[in-house]
Amino acid sequence: MKVSKFGGTSVASAEQIKKVANIIQNDPKRKIIVVSAPGKRFESDIKVTDLLIRLAEAALNTGEAEEELQVVLARYEEIAIGLGLDNEIVEVIEADLRERLQLNREHHELFLDQLKASGEDNNAKLIAAYLKSIGLNGKYVNPKEAGLWVSDEPGRARILPEAYENLKNLRAVDGVIVFPGFFGYSKEGTIVTFARGGSDITGSILAAATHAELYENFTDVDSVFAANPKIVENPAKIKRMTYREMRELSYAGFSVFHDEALMPAFRHSVPVCIKNTNNPSAPGTMIIAEREYIQNPVIGIAADKGFSTIYVRKYLMNRELGFGRRLLQILEEEEVSYEHMPSGIDDTSVIIRNHQLTEEKEKQIIQKIREQLEVDDVFIEKGFAMVVLVGEGMHNTLGISARATTALTKAGVNIEMINQGSSEVSLGFGIHEEDTDKALRSLYEEFFSMKTIMQ
Repeated sequence: MKVSKFGGTSVASAEQIKKVANIIQNDPKRKIIVVSAPGKRFESDIKVTDLLIRLAEAALNTGEAEEELQVVLARYEEIAIGLGLDNEIVEVIEADLRERLQLNREHHELFLDQLKASGEDNNAKLIAAYLKSIGLNGKYVNPKEAGLWVSDEPGRARILPEAYENLKNLRAVDGVIVFPGFFGYSKEGTIVTFARGGSDITGSILAAATHAELYENFTDVDSVFAANPKIVENPAKIKRMTYREMRELSYAGFSVFHDEALMPAFRHSVPVCIKNTNNPSAPGTMIIAEREYIQNPVIGIAADKGFSTIYVRKYLMNRELGFGRRLLQILEEEEVSYEHMPSGIDDTSVIIRNHQLTEEKEKQIIQKIREQLEVDDVFIEKGFAMVVLVGEGMHNTLGISARATTALTKAGVNIEMINQGSSEVSLGFGIHEEDTDKALRSLYEEFFSMKTIMQ
C-alpha cells in the first residue's frame, strides 16, 4: 500500500485533479490520498489558503466577510464545474464555511485555524466526490473520525503518540481514502493546524501509521534539484538522498518538501519519493535511510533569507557558568527560537528568523540581556541569509570548507558567520542577503560543474 500526497499546484484546478485521478487509477496500491487546498493556477494567482486568511481577517476586523466568502466559493465552483459535478458539492462547501464563520472569535488564532483548515477539508470532499463519479470509490475521511489527535498549538500542532494507533485502522477501509492535509484535532475536539505547508506532515504521519511501503509526495517538479533552478541554470537532479540530507535542505530553503514531514517517515522506515503530477512517469527523487556516495560529497546547496543576529559581548564570558543557558532562557521567555549559536571566548551570536521579531520584542530582549547578564555590548543586526552545503559524504572528505570559502571569496561574498553541525552533514555560511544569488551560483560552480566532478 502507498500513501500519496498531492500539493496545492497538483489540485489547483479541474484539469490538475483529473491528472491526480489518472495517477490513482494507474496504481491500485495508492489507497490513501492526502490533498492540499487548491494552490496557484498561474504565477500571479492567489492560493485558496491565502483567500481563507483574508476571509478570516475580514470576519475578525469588520464582522462582515460576504465578499471574501464569495471569492473562495467561486474557486471551488469553478473546479466542480470543470469536473462535471453538480452544484450539491458546492452547497456542502458553502454550508461548511458559513458554519465556521459563526464559531467563537475570541481566540483569534483558533478562529484563523478553523478557516485555514477548511481549504484542505473541503477540497478533500470535492475530490472524493469526483473520484466516486468516475467509479473509483473515493471516500472522504475526516481527521477527527480517523483519530488524528494533535497538540493544542494553533499554527504549529504536533501529533500525539496515540494518534498513530488510531490511524492504523485506515488500512482496513475499502476504496480510495481522500484525507485532508494540514490539520488535526486537539483532545478537546478543536481543529488545530500544522505549520504552513503542513499537508506534507499529514501524509508522512499516515504513511508511518499505516506502515505503507512508500510515501509519494506529488508536486510540480520532476525531482529535487541540487540548487534552486530559479537561480542556477539547469541544476543537477538528485536521484537518491537520505532523510538527513533532505531535512537539512528543506530547513535551509528547499520548498519542495516540508522540513518537519520527514520525522514520521524516518522513525517508521518508510521511504519517500518526490514525484511530479504533471510528469508522473519520471522516477523522481527517492529519500531513504542510507545511500551510496559517488564522486561528489555535496548533494545539494540551499539558501534562505530572512535572518537576524543578536550579537552579545562580555569579557571573560567563557568562564561564566550558565551564561549560555540564561541567554537562551531570555529568548524562550519572549517565545523566540534560535537557529544557530556560533561563539567565541568573549562573544556569541544567536541567529534567529526575522518573522519571530517585533519592535517590542527586540527592545525587551536587548533590555533583559543588558540587565540580567550585565554584558559589555548587545545589539541586533538584520538582513542576513544562510547558504548551506549538504551531503552525507562531507564528513570524510578533506578540503570542503576551504573550497567553499575560496568560491565565496572569488564571488566577492563576505562571510559573516560559519556554522557546521556536529554530524558534518551540513556546512552553513551567514552572508548578507544581497549576496545570496551570487553565493549560490559560485558554490554550485565549485561543487557541481563537470570540470569539478571529473577531477
